[in-house]
Amino acid sequence: MTESTAIAKTNPSTPHWAPGQPRLLDQVRTQVRVRGYTLSTEKTYVQWIRRFILHNNKRHPRDMGAPEVQGYLNHLAVACNVSASTQNQALSALIFLYKQVLEIELPWLDGLTRAKRKERVPVVLSQQEVQRLLRHVHGVEGTVIRLLYGTGMRLMESLRLRVQDVDFDRSTIIVRNGKGGKDRRVMLPSAVREDLLQLRNQRRRWHDHDLATGRADVDLPHALARKYPRAAQEFGWQYLIASDHHSTDPRSGVIRRHHLHEDRIGRAIQRARKAAHITK
Repeated sequence: MTESTAIAKTNPSTPHWAPGQPRLLDQVRTQVRVRGYTLSTEKTYVQWIRRFILHNNKRHPRDMGAPEVQGYLNHLAVACNVSASTQNQALSALIFLYKQVLEIELPWLDGLTRAKRKERVPVVLSQQEVQRLLRHVHGVEGTVIRLLYGTGMRLMESLRLRVQDVDFDRSTIIVRNGKGGKDRRVMLPSAVREDLLQLRNQRRRWHDHDLATGRADVDLPHALARKYPRAAQEFGWQYLIASDHHSTDPRSGVIRRHHLHEDRIGRAIQRARKAAHITK
């Protein structure tokens, strides 16, 4: 018996599921995708819901309620000593489970022990340290890091840029679906203009090869793939900062070229920090 089966089938005499119906965690994934949440959010919600169920001896969430949710969140704060942001993340996942999946309104959790939010002084590099750091970043990772410093974009905002989002004639970049689901414009820094042009030219060559091998499809936001069936193969919709290899989409199972993985940027920054002898 799989873990999801064990979670769903907690009481054989009064089962909460029937043959042919999706399991609980699959229902969570469906509701997350219906609302257009990211894959990372989907994984996080599923992980917290699974932990909540296992913490309560695999009881089905419909058999539980506010006392169990409150008890689990208190356990995270007191026994596990998690941060306030981690506890809030778990709370968001459980509220989503009950409200959006099970359609149950939880009463306000008055007895909840909130994890203390720690006041921390941010670590800030000096102008000289930034210059030293940037001298030790190279390749596509270096382009992304300079783009982040030059525009103030968030990491995933830069990696999710499509070819059509960079307007070289007007020296602007359109950041789509940023924080709060809003779009905005930022200036294209002159320091990365030529690097981005080279990336676009390289991206064109990769796209031509992908078209020839039948792997030119790209993941499109919302329902655009159904509305415009050919858009997924258009060059303008391709990720500008793309991976140099194909990978399997974890949701659809389609093999395609995705954007560069964010871990590569983090590793590049760490290498540059050590090479520049920055101890922060």
